[in-house]
Amino acid sequence: MQGISAVIITLNEEMFIGKCLESLEGIADEIIVVDSFSTDSTTDICKKHGVRLVQHEFTGFMDQKNYSLTLASNKFILSLDADEALSEELRKSILELKKDIHADGYYFNRLNNFCGKWMKHSAWYPDRQLRLFNKEMGHWGPINVHETFRMNPGSKISRLKGDLLHWTYTSKKEFTEKIELFSMIAARDFFKAGRKVWPLTPTIHMTWRFFLNYFLHLGFLDGRYGYLVCWQGARSSFLKYFMLRKLNRDARKTRNQ
Repeated sequence: MQGISAVIITLNEEMFIGKCLESLEGIADEIIVVDSFSTDSTTDICKKHGVRLVQHEFTGFMDQKNYSLTLASNKFILSLDADEALSEELRKSILELKKDIHADGYYFNRLNNFCGKWMKHSAWYPDRQLRLFNKEMGHWGPINVHETFRMNPGSKISRLKGDLLHWTYTSKKEFTEKIELFSMIAARDFFKAGRKVWPLTPTIHMTWRFFLNYFLHLGFLDGRYGYLVCWQGARSSFLKYFMLRKLNRDARKTRNQ
């Protein structure tokens, strides 16, 4: 039976890390938590579950996740965020798969919970994620927000039944603050990569993203929270490109001085 290493990165995740670790019992052959010096009870909870706990300075989500791969003793990795947990159906799928892992990577759907409501439409479902993979066949990238595990060309990828449960935000205030933070991080990564942006790009991306998620992906069926999620997603697109445009403009001014 193929061994699987579960890896998780944390920073002050006491609210959900217990659920995450409990869902991995009987599934992972080892659990590695890379913590960025949490100040709450995150590390105490991890120690109670007998995980391998490593503290490492946070330099970005992508960087932290790539570092965590170097600590795993198995080549197959099950990568979860601290606010995620395996559904019972997904647990059964992974247990069955361990008898014969025939692909390099596996997708499964993620079901997101926003302020206590499971979101079943818009871009939030099925929200397909590649979280079980052969670490030798790719890496995390390309930027430090919404990073994905990028498989090497020619890799064989399959799918598993069951949902990855994800508790996103517990309040509208937290959602708004994270949108602004992640937008700035993405803008800085785009700037470092030399990405250019036209004056109308922020508005075009915002308009299209709202139309796509609210109407084409049926976000309106999730009620008022569906509207809020679609609107904030559109706002995130606007802020990301608006901030990128400002960074490019400031850089040009500096060069011309």
